[in-house]
Amino acid sequence: MTSSAFNAQYQPLEDLLFAFAMKLTRDTVNAQDLMQETLCRAYKAKDRFKEGTNFKAWITTIMRNNYINEFRKLKTRNRVEAPVEDYGYMVENKGSQGDAGSLIMMKELTGMVDSLSEDFQKPFVMFMDGYHYDEIAAEMNIPMGTVKSRIFFARKKLKSMVQAQYGSLHALRA
Repeated sequence: MTSSAFNAQYQPLEDLLFAFAMKLTRDTVNAQDLMQETLCRAYKAKDRFKEGTNFKAWITTIMRNNYINEFRKLKTRNRVEAPVEDYGYMVENKGSQGDAGSLIMMKELTGMVDSLSEDFQKPFVMFMDGYHYDEIAAEMNIPMGTVKSRIFFARKKLKSMVQAQYGSLHALRA
C-alpha cells in the first residue's frame, strides 16, 4: 500500500478511530496518544495490509492491541504517587561505603565469585560489567543460549553460597 493510498483510507476513519480511542481510554489526552501510536504502527505496517480487505477492521485491531499492550505495561509498572523527596528517609544514614563490615562482605562476595569455575565466572563477571549476551558469546566463542544458562547457574550457585554464609537474603537487604 502506498502512502497516498494509506492516507486516503485513513482520513475518512479519523473521527471514528478517535471515538474508539476515547471509548478505550476515557481520556482525551490518552486517546490522542493512542491515535498517534496507532497511526505510527499502522503506517509502518502498511505493506502488510492486504488490498481488498477491511481497512477499518485492520486499523481498529491495531489500536485495540496497542491499548491492551499499554494497559498491561501500566498494570505491571511500579508507581510512586508521592514526590521523591518524601522517600528521603529510605536512603538516609544507609551509606556504608568505607564501613568495615561492608568491606569485609565485599571481599567475601568477591571470593565467592572467584570460587566459581572459569566456565561460569567469566560470563557472569562480563555480564555484571555491562556486556550484553551477544558480546559475551562472541568473546567466549560459545552460543548465546550457553551464555544465558551459565549466567543463570552462576547466579543460582552464588545465591546458595550467600545464603549459606549470611543466612536469609532479606537480612542482607535490611
